[in-house]
Amino acid sequence: MGGVNDLYSIGDVAGRTGLSVSAIRFYADEGLVPPTRLTEGGFRQYDVHAIARLELVRTLRELGAGLDGIRQVLAADTTLPELAVTHLRLVEKELRRFRARRAVLRTIVRQRTTTDQVSLMHKLVSMSDDERDRLVTRFWDFVTEGLDVDPGYVEALRSRRPELPEEPSAEQLEAWIELAEIVQDKEFRTAMRDSLHRAFGTGRGRLMATPEMMARAERREKLFREARAAQQAGVPADSPQARDIAERMVADAAEFTAAMTGEQDPDRARRSVTEFGRAAQQSSRLPGLAKLLTRYAGLVATINGTPRPDPDEAAAVREWMAAALAQP
Repeated sequence: MGGVNDLYSIGDVAGRTGLSVSAIRFYADEGLVPPTRLTEGGFRQYDVHAIARLELVRTLRELGAGLDGIRQVLAADTTLPELAVTHLRLVEKELRRFRARRAVLRTIVRQRTTTDQVSLMHKLVSMSDDERDRLVTRFWDFVTEGLDVDPGYVEALRSRRPELPEEPSAEQLEAWIELAEIVQDKEFRTAMRDSLHRAFGTGRGRLMATPEMMARAERREKLFREARAAQQAGVPADSPQARDIAERMVADAAEFTAAMTGEQDPDRARRSVTEFGRAAQQSSRLPGLAKLLTRYAGLVATINGTPRPDPDEAAAVREWMAAALAQP
């Protein structure tokens, strides 16, 4: 660019800024960047300061800023950071809309979607946090109505709720669409309710839902997480640490079996820990309630950004514990 006192024709300015001649005229007519000088023949000329302002206008327009906001910046009624904050909010709002649209379109591509379902999916991704919460609450109200178990177990079930983040990924939105559809699906809702009532309609089932047994189940899960962490960290199966974890798993399984059946069965407890092949095989065809809960929990995990259950990973941990227990 030339000296500060040099003047340039509108054609030169267009070449320097990348703006069209008509755009430069438009911004002048709008009072954003008037020409520095008008010649006797009515030709517009611009100095380097005006050219710099035009380049700023072009950049802000490309970022989506409106004329009023740009005018305030150029008039120093507002600072550039203040304009950026305002515009950033608008951009983030648009991004959320585009993510929602992308999730709907991906679902349409993946499924055989009807026109009615498209409208429903768009409504689902546009729900507020309160609307999503009410939808899930209605689902759990339906499936747990009349369930004769300890209230603490019902509360534990109802606490498994999706919490869509403020800026969800396409995968999280797609999982929410699927979850919202199944919790409103009569067949899924009825199957979940019937499975819950069958599972806890017996004395043994009600015992499983007591606070004591829930606490035991939580301790078993904590032990399993310890085993998984050690196995994934590369702790050798023939190490004392691995043997200690596996033996504690067996002892816990024995206590659990005794609490459920009233009988001591150490061999059964050991088999429950070491028969990793059978456990992995059974996990691929979970019966009734477990299969329904697994589907629901998997979608919630995706929405919440937490790890989904991995049967292969669980089988690998059980194999590691079996090897530890097999050491002399």
